[in-house]
Amino acid sequence: MTLEFSGDIWTWRGPAPHHFVTVPERESEELKALASLVTYGWGMIPVRVQLGNTVWPTSLFEKGGRYIVPIRASVRKAEGVQEGDQVTLRLEFRQGR
Repeated sequence: MTLEFSGDIWTWRGPAPHHFVTVPERESEELKALASLVTYGWGMIPVRVQLGNTVWPTSLFEKGGRYIVPIRASVRKAEGVQEGDQVTLRLEFRQGR
């Protein structure tokens, strides 16, 4: 299964700051239905993400009733994007670990 959507990059400024894109509400509901089939623990969903020409493996996790996609520093640099930019992501779902 694949899913494509757009969202803004935002930063979580905790002890280990990281950048994310929040999955829209409708798509998050679809993911909740899929989660029990592909999760490998704590509700995390393994995916392959594409932003522009960059593809990488990661896991989605739920925050505030919606899923969030971690955006690596190397991806932001390769694609020339930063906090506040709107990006389009393509997710391909993988089997749980």
